[in-house]
Amino acid sequence: MPTFQPYQPEQAELLPRHVRDVLGEDHLCFLVHEVVEGLDLRRFVGKYSEQGGQSPYDPRLMLKVWLYAFARGVRTTRKLEQRVREDLGFRYLAGGATPDHKTLSEFQRGQGAAIREVFTQVLGLLRRAGMAQLGTVAIDTTRVRARASQRERVLREKDLRRVQEWQESLAEDGERRPGNQVRPEERARVQQQLRRLREAGETRLSETDPDARFLRQRDGFVLGYTAEVAVSGDHFIVGERVTQAKADNAELQPMVEEVERPCRERPARVLADSGFFSRENLVEMERRGIDAYIPDSNLSREMKGGRSAEAQKPARDPHLQAMRQKLRTPEGQCRYRQRQGLAEPVLGILKEQRGLRQFQRRGLAKVAVEFTLAVVAFNLTHWHRLRPRES
Repeated sequence: MPTFQPYQPEQAELLPRHVRDVLGEDHLCFLVHEVVEGLDLRRFVGKYSEQGGQSPYDPRLMLKVWLYAFARGVRTTRKLEQRVREDLGFRYLAGGATPDHKTLSEFQRGQGAAIREVFTQVLGLLRRAGMAQLGTVAIDTTRVRARASQRERVLREKDLRRVQEWQESLAEDGERRPGNQVRPEERARVQQQLRRLREAGETRLSETDPDARFLRQRDGFVLGYTAEVAVSGDHFIVGERVTQAKADNAELQPMVEEVERPCRERPARVLADSGFFSRENLVEMERRGIDAYIPDSNLSREMKGGRSAEAQKPARDPHLQAMRQKLRTPEGQCRYRQRQGLAEPVLGILKEQRGLRQFQRRGLAKVAVEFTLAVVAFNLTHWHRLRPRES
C-alpha cells in the first residue's frame, strides 16, 4: 500500500502562516491588498464616526473583499459570504474575519459615495505609474438588465387609463348597485401611478425598480440601464457612469467630462461609433480641442461596404463634410478601427467573464455603485496582468 502524506483536516490551521507561499507572490489578492492600503479612506471612516453599538468591520477589509469579489465574478452577498469563509484569497483579505451577507450588503449600500471616489484614486495611481494615459480614448455603451421582470409588476399607461375610465364611469353611474363602487384610496392609487409615469416621461415603468427603463437593443427591448465607459489606448477604463439614456448621441459630452473629472485632463483623441454622432457633438469636440472620430450613420454603412454616404445623404454641413473626409483617409480609417479593439473587449469582459449582464441592486444610485466596483476591479485585474512577474 502506498505511503500518503499526512492528512488531518481537523488539525489544519484556519489561515496558513505563509499565505504568499501557498498562493504565490504574484497573486491578485496581494495587489488588491497593496492598492487599498495605499488609498485615502477617511471618507469611509467618517460614516462610522457617530455609530454606536458593536464595533464595525474595518472599511479596508470590506473594500478589499468587495473589489476582489468583482474581480472574481462574485457579485451577490450570499456567495461572497461563502467565499470569504472558504477561499484562501478572500480569507487573507478578510484577515480571517467572516462578515455575513447582511453586513456586506450594508457596506455597499451605505458607502456609495466613498466607493465612487475609489475609482478616481485608483485611476490616479495608474496614471502616476505611466498607464491609463489619454492620448486616445474610445467611448461605448451597453445595456445591462435591471433586477426586475419585464412582464410582472409593470405599470402601463394604456392599462391605467382604462382602469381610470372604468372608475370614472362607476362614479358617474347614478344607479350604482352594491359592489360597484370604487374606494377613494383605489382612485388615488391609480392617479398616483399615472402621475409617476408622466413625471418619468414614460409609458411604462417597473414597480420593482422604478428607475429602470425599457431600452432598445438589437434583439428587442430590455428593462435596465445604460452602462457607459471610456477606455484608454492601453485598455484601462478612464471614465464610467450608469444612466437611463435610451440613445447615445446625447451621452458623448457628459462622458468626455467624466474622463476629465478624475484625470484632470482632456483626452487628445476620442473614438465613438455612429450612435454618438450629432452636429452638436462635432462642434463641441472641436471647441474643446479634441480630435474626434465619429461617423454619421450613412458613413458608417459606407465604411462597412455599403453605398456611398453621399449617395445616401449628401453632406452640406461643413463639420459633417470635414468628418467624412477625415474618416475616408487611410490614417482616419486606421484610427477609427482602434475603437472596436478598445471599448468592445472591455464591455465583453465585464458582461461575459464577470457576469455583469444583470445588476444585483435596484435604483439608479445603487447600480451606479455596483458598476463602479466592477470597473475598479477590472482596472486592478488589468494592472495585475501587466505587472512583471517574479522569476
